[in-house]
Amino acid sequence: MTKATQAGTQTSLCEPVSIAGIGIHSGSPVTVTLYPAEANTGIVFWRTGLGGRNDREIVADFRSVTATEFATVLGDQYGPAVSTTEHVLAALYGLGVDNAIVEVDGPEVPIMDGSAAAFVAAIDRAGITSLSARRRCIKVLRPVRVSRDGSFGELRPYARGLRVETEIEFDHPLVGRQTFALDVQPALFRRELSRARTFGFMRDVTKLWSAGYALGASFENTVVVAESRILSTEGVRFPDEFVRHKAVDAVGDLALAGAPLIGAYHSVRGGHKLNHAVVTALMNDRTAWTYSEVEEPVRRHRGHADLAAAFAPAYSPDLS
Repeated sequence: MTKATQAGTQTSLCEPVSIAGIGIHSGSPVTVTLYPAEANTGIVFWRTGLGGRNDREIVADFRSVTATEFATVLGDQYGPAVSTTEHVLAALYGLGVDNAIVEVDGPEVPIMDGSAAAFVAAIDRAGITSLSARRRCIKVLRPVRVSRDGSFGELRPYARGLRVETEIEFDHPLVGRQTFALDVQPALFRRELSRARTFGFMRDVTKLWSAGYALGASFENTVVVAESRILSTEGVRFPDEFVRHKAVDAVGDLALAGAPLIGAYHSVRGGHKLNHAVVTALMNDRTAWTYSEVEEPVRRHRGHADLAAAFAPAYSPDLS
């Protein structure tokens, strides 16, 4: 059965759904279960599997970010709790899920095939339903910009929801300069962004392995770029898959604003660190945004009947 979400109302999942894989850094098996949540819960991570210690509840919020060097890591006063959150956050945001509990039984969300596609498929299996509460968005009122080390990111007013505009430039003939722009809507996110995978360069792999990172990376979950060819068997899914994955990561990181954004995000040579810096700069400037309730088109999602209850290279310093 298909459920229809009502314009302007919050949403959640119809029923729990699980997905299992390995962590790209640890290489260890991990299971993620997405649960329905009540209105105004937002997205909350529930970290389990802590070896006898208490489970930890982490709100998906920009203030919960503890690291951004190799992925977006969320934690609390006790330290990091769950890493590589960007792809599942992007899938939830991209499909318009406002409220969910994300239970993770290991230190990082599984990388799956390196994209958000497996999480999109899981959400589609669970289904999405409307709740009674109105959806409150964060409307950007004036531009907020952060520049650092030759890169910059900016959020500016834009009336039609969230728009992402990403630009990358690598000194490599198979990547080079690429640009991509998209208004983030469920059908467009599913078709144009969700399948874009993380990528990285063979020249960087030894350095990362020696530092204890990317131990779970493989040709099956990363677009691996050698000096003159793509080593991954599948090749690329889009001619500009590299910059599209940057956009996936941006959507996931922007979800940490805490509510859907009404604004356009433009990044040049950015990554998780820059995305987080821009969201933080926006939210810390109360003159730059306001809460707003907005009417949205009705969206239909395939799913079960009733409520039952990251561009960041895999072998570079901004792994996603």
